[in-house]
Amino acid sequence: MDKIRHIIREVIQKQLKGDSCNCGCHSCDNVGNPGVVLNESITPPKPLSENLQYHVQNKLPLTENTFRYGSEAFIDLWAEARALYLREVIHVNEDDKFFLIETDLGNYGMYEGKKVPLDIPMEEEDLDESKNDNKPLNKPKRGGSKKFYVYVRDKDKIKKVSFGDTSGLSAKISNPKARKAFAARHKCGTGEPKTSARYWSCRIGRYWKQLGGEKNFTGFW
Repeated sequence: MDKIRHIIREVIQKQLKGDSCNCGCHSCDNVGNPGVVLNESITPPKPLSENLQYHVQNKLPLTENTFRYGSEAFIDLWAEARALYLREVIHVNEDDKFFLIETDLGNYGMYEGKKVPLDIPMEEEDLDESKNDNKPLNKPKRGGSKKFYVYVRDKDKIKKVSFGDTSGLSAKISNPKARKAFAARHKCGTGEPKTSARYWSCRIGRYWKQLGGEKNFTGFW
């Protein structure tokens, strides 16, 4: 009897995860991965851009856009989508909703006199900029450890948050057990502020594909 109850429980859990990947777990993916859907009962304040129309017509999530990560087109798409989502002109899946609700992705701020994109983690190479003016920044260093930074809004100021890993992040992040252990050890999801390194370390999996990984990971890594 206990075995039957266990089987039924597993089936129900799988069905719930399949309906929506908002379970907060560390290993599920967005099953079905529905794309951007236009709410036909509401007229957009202006015509959709060609880029957003492409996502609607092809039922693609915003997280599957093909623009270069951090480029102007990449940022503009998220800005447009957020404005329409808040007006309920479009519906999105749970992965896209995270970026539209919890982050400032699509917005800019001023940091030390320069315009910077917000809430876009970037990988930084361990370079001495004063001696390597001609070397490209934000390019992965082969064989090196992962170190990241992100610009975030801190009330009326912009703050640069540095975070990273020095013990083989690439090998660990694809391991569900390692992600679960990391989330438990760092108490991910317990109210850490977005201006903290812990917040971004816990959520770097959502950006992993754009940072050169095989795919993104829903939830806390």
